[in-house]
Amino acid sequence: MGIKLGKIALIGVLALSLGACGGNSGNQGSDNGQGSNPPANSNEGSKNDPKEKIQITFQNIFPDPTDPKHGIMKKIVAQYEADHPNVKIELDSLNTDQQKLKLKTQAASKEVPDITVVNPAAQMKPFVDAGLFAPLNDMVEKNGLKETFQDGLLDWYTFDNNLYALPDGNNIGVVYYNKELFEQGGVQVPTTFEEMLEVVTTLKAKGIQPMVIGEKDTWTGSFLFMNMLLRTNDGPGFLQDVLDGRKTFEDPAFIEAVDSFQELVQAGAFQEGVTSFDYNAGENLFKTGKAAMYYMGSWATGGIETSSVNGKVGVFKFPTINGNGDPDEFMLAPGSAFAISANSKHLEETKDFLNYFMLNFPIESFKAKGAVGIGQKVDGDYKEAGYSEMAMEILSFFKDVKGGDLAFDNTMNPGTAQAHLTSIQNLFVQKKDAAEVAKEHQTAFESNQ
Repeated sequence: MGIKLGKIALIGVLALSLGACGGNSGNQGSDNGQGSNPPANSNEGSKNDPKEKIQITFQNIFPDPTDPKHGIMKKIVAQYEADHPNVKIELDSLNTDQQKLKLKTQAASKEVPDITVVNPAAQMKPFVDAGLFAPLNDMVEKNGLKETFQDGLLDWYTFDNNLYALPDGNNIGVVYYNKELFEQGGVQVPTTFEEMLEVVTTLKAKGIQPMVIGEKDTWTGSFLFMNMLLRTNDGPGFLQDVLDGRKTFEDPAFIEAVDSFQELVQAGAFQEGVTSFDYNAGENLFKTGKAAMYYMGSWATGGIETSSVNGKVGVFKFPTINGNGDPDEFMLAPGSAFAISANSKHLEETKDFLNYFMLNFPIESFKAKGAVGIGQKVDGDYKEAGYSEMAMEILSFFKDVKGGDLAFDNTMNPGTAQAHLTSIQNLFVQKKDAAEVAKEHQTAFESNQ
């Protein structure tokens, strides 16, 4: 059964799997979220010839040393190498946009690294169609790995009954805010977009940076824009309606989303030179207390918890726009995922390592306070483990999810997606007529059919 991008599948599968993340009802057998020792070996470790030196290239998107996932990755890699002295894991750590660009180049020459990173559904389909990834069905059946994932999540990485990637997350889009800066600015958490614009204006007037974003990595602005479209469309499914021919990008809901987005930009919400800040640089402005709000996926929680603003941050759901939309409908982000090259010179050893990595990932994530929004079940008490009030609030949000939309580039074909990313990035630089932006999108969509 292949990927389904329809509205019903989107709401049913994702809401179920996201809801599981906050429930703490998952069971990983002996791999308890508070376990102290990761499995020393997985099934195939003993098959490695100790005389044969093996190098596995592990491309990843955890370059930021302040992100818990960076430390989790290095810890698991170090333990695996200690248990397998003949294996060297070569880390190729890049930010998201750098990795996407590099993978495209590697794919064109059929030189995909042993392990790489892909996004679900439409983004990974061209790589699957080109036969670049190895099926992982056999691998996930070992050691109960498949059962560690939230129900339905792996469907987004499955094509024609073959699973091709294992996700590290399952997240929702939220707005983080600095409580101290809100108090200094004399503002309250907004419940409508109109109130949000007032908060931006008030903070700006008092010399407080209202929001930050890393728009050099173009997906960040798109992720925010799509949450606004989710509101102006008064519910999920706009892109699916376009794909099915029921709507066009020149629909009033899309034009209203563009206008609202530009209102936020023109109000001075974002930092100067926003398109020169990559994802990590933009996020670090918030993590160092230099901005009052930050819209991002809930995966950012772990990094915020280990930053200087920990304990000062709250979170709220993206509000209604002109009375439209339901705050309990979120941008849904079945996470980036690890795929294995079909042409890996050490296919079995690479599978063995990725199996080991994913078995240990939820355990180490929980211990590092980085388990909010991971795609695997965690059997542990977050509150008892010392997770922050902010983290507990986000976990409660997961239980509220009624449905939502996937990111633009996880839904549309690559040509249309690239035109969209460029178009939205341009709105940070200059104001444009919303109808013209809508026409740009429609033209790109029609020319990429």
